[in-house]
Amino acid sequence: MKNIIYLAIFLLYPGLSGFSIPAYPDPPDEKLVSPDGHLTCIIKSENDQLFLSVSRDGITFLEKSPLVMKIDKNVITSGFESGKIRKYKEDETYPLFGLHSVARNNFNGSSIEFTHTGSSIKYSLEIRLFNDAAAFRFLVPASNKTVREPDESTVFTLPAGSTVWYHDLYMHYEGVHERKMVDTIPQGEWAAPPLTVKIPGGYGYLSVTEADLVGYAGMALQSDGRNGFAMRLGHSHPASYPYVLRYKKEDIERLSKIAKVEGPITTPWRVIIVGKDLNTLVNSDVVYNLCPPPDKKLFPDGIKADWIRPGRAVWKYLDGGGEGTLTVMKEFSRLAGELGFEYNILEGFWSRWPDDSIKALVDYSRKLGVGIIVWKHSNTLYDQKSRLELFQKCKDLGIAGLKIDFFDHEAREVVDLYEAILKETAAFRLICIFHGANKPTGLWRTWPNAMIYEAVKGMEASKLLDRASHETTIPFTRMLAGPADYSVCHFGTRRQNTTWVHQVATSAIFSAPLITYAATPAHILENPCCEMIRSIPSVWDETIVLPPSEIGELAIYAQRKGPIWFLSVINGLHSVTIKVPLDFLGKGTYNTLVLTDDGNDPESVKIIRKVTQSEEQLDIDLLPGGGYITRFELN
Repeated sequence: MKNIIYLAIFLLYPGLSGFSIPAYPDPPDEKLVSPDGHLTCIIKSENDQLFLSVSRDGITFLEKSPLVMKIDKNVITSGFESGKIRKYKEDETYPLFGLHSVARNNFNGSSIEFTHTGSSIKYSLEIRLFNDAAAFRFLVPASNKTVREPDESTVFTLPAGSTVWYHDLYMHYEGVHERKMVDTIPQGEWAAPPLTVKIPGGYGYLSVTEADLVGYAGMALQSDGRNGFAMRLGHSHPASYPYVLRYKKEDIERLSKIAKVEGPITTPWRVIIVGKDLNTLVNSDVVYNLCPPPDKKLFPDGIKADWIRPGRAVWKYLDGGGEGTLTVMKEFSRLAGELGFEYNILEGFWSRWPDDSIKALVDYSRKLGVGIIVWKHSNTLYDQKSRLELFQKCKDLGIAGLKIDFFDHEAREVVDLYEAILKETAAFRLICIFHGANKPTGLWRTWPNAMIYEAVKGMEASKLLDRASHETTIPFTRMLAGPADYSVCHFGTRRQNTTWVHQVATSAIFSAPLITYAATPAHILENPCCEMIRSIPSVWDETIVLPPSEIGELAIYAQRKGPIWFLSVINGLHSVTIKVPLDFLGKGTYNTLVLTDDGNDPESVKIIRKVTQSEEQLDIDLLPGGGYITRFELN
């Protein structure tokens, strides 16, 4: 790799950006540093092959990893000449619906031009280094009529002794994460991103995923048996069980072929989130930062559009509640209004109703402040004419949005369908829930109507026996890519080895622009936890992950909405006593509502009202699968 030494000069002298660099025969390593100086990304060439590594404060988080990009089977990252370098930076903020209300996009970036010597293909490697992440992508220019087949097999090489959490692709993105030492993972095992890693020595964590997935196949990972996970695009993924169940053999064969790209190729961003603690990982905005802001023509008010309303939804599916009739759904809307919830989700039975019944429910619900969302199978939406007819009907009937299900694949064809749906529903002012979906990739920033993706083994998985471990794992694995449509808070047997209070606490920890409750509104209203549930918002102004949170064992979140703070705790398989200082609260005295497990009965709740000082420390005893949640209101 020639001339890359000069990038260090441009980092110090940005005025030289875009300067053409003279030839240099044996370049040393290239180093980029994050704005706060803690994170370092090194790009180097060995034997004419590009490599990338990431460290934090001198500790290696990502070992030297080969970058492998192919165009029509030409490995363009091996055998090349380097060219111009462009340096740039950004520091901006924008509003966010999620664990905090303001995102910061602050990075140092660089774009390096290359020419593959064997094929004369020109391309750029673009790198951005944030305080909590490194990201890179490839851009391959071409005329609009050029058709090519891109593929990638970059390897993310982890330090020996790392602990890894991942699940395979058998159920697409609806798996249970396993905890393994990286040294023991055999070659060929699949992993659905985000892949979360604990670095040996207690130095911190990293997580590998992607951002801005548009016009390209999605990325999964596959173990190389040597502490690495290789990138694999959608065409090479094994067809998931849900896809095989619902689609034809010819569909599987078609999606198993490399997708052609017409015109310029811009890959999604490959993202390595890095942090000294779980709080850094959970609060990272990088997947949103790497996506463009919304189109002002479709979203003139951005996320503040009056038709994009964050909120909580009731759902008649997992907890009984009667037949799918107009009368029953009116009652669900009435009780949703009583709870202060914003949405009522209808399963497929709505499509058998006459239009006047749907309109009657929509009009009745609107008076109560409740929007109607309707379910639809994605396989009916590949035809644009059918999509537009459906979206027009929903708009005419006053429906708020759609819950679209059963995508179950990450091939380019399916990824394109997501984008088409988001663009067209935005024009009709409809919000979207994506169920049976792939991981989110930050596109909520571009398409604020993309309220939430499932991509998780949620409450629908009735055979999942160990929810305690699962629910204390996914906040630090799957949810690093964005909110998950889990369907929170079930008081029946589906909750398995968790308590009622644990279930209520997930309602806060699993926050989302649109969060669906598994329990029927009637069961919520009659439950002793109801007052607390009613007060839990769907999105927050601030979130702090507190020690001693640990993946798969314990999650402790302090969260603020306006002046009101909540402390939520969910526990794994082992009883534990924790001490939690309340120094996250501002000075003063707080009226406090506490829900805690009462004895060893998982369906028993102790409700305490007291006055709390911010200087206090809480001693909390947690049952296996137990929980704790407290609301603090300044006196």
